[in-house]
Amino acid sequence: MRLVEVGALPKVSNKGVSFDHTKPDKYTFLHAAIELLEALSFGPSETTQHLYDHAGKTYSGDELLELLKKHCRDLDGILVSREDKSKALIKEQIERVHENSRVSEDGRKAWLNNIEIMRGYYLQYMTNESAYRCALEALAQEIHDAQIKEVTFPMFRHYGIVLHDLIYVLEHRKSPIDADLSIEKKDDEIIGKLSIQHR
Repeated sequence: MRLVEVGALPKVSNKGVSFDHTKPDKYTFLHAAIELLEALSFGPSETTQHLYDHAGKTYSGDELLELLKKHCRDLDGILVSREDKSKALIKEQIERVHENSRVSEDGRKAWLNNIEIMRGYYLQYMTNESAYRCALEALAQEIHDAQIKEVTFPMFRHYGIVLHDLIYVLEHRKSPIDADLSIEKKDDEIIGKLSIQHR
């Protein structure tokens, strides 16, 4: 398994391939998710408020994968799920082609060929999405284990997006955790704050 940026989810038709920018490649957010995991992976502690301090490091895809292995318990499951998700997405697209009666036979062949050309892209897109999901699950577990009640973070490098996505994961755990994001000004600087309430 490799982590490589590919881009937004492809929209394939008989005319070619375009990209749905409302569904970005999760690789874009994986760096911030891993940084937060590294910063918050300290287990139970006496303090429950944490200011995330960015160290300025940029990780390669291989480094992100190694860090993910350190935090993700079921990396083999991710490998299987990404392949299953990719196959399901391709199967759904192929079914849509066969169900579309308005496309000529040549158009249908072109459409199916375009789907086939994008097969590797779909697999990498789903790999990145699965890795990001694993990072969010690991973050939720760290927050639970350390009983973290607050994380403040700088408003750059996608931390806000990652923590926004994390709220859904926290709320849908077997033992749900309530969380809320806010923005505040502190010493002429805008910072984000994730407030967490353990039940």
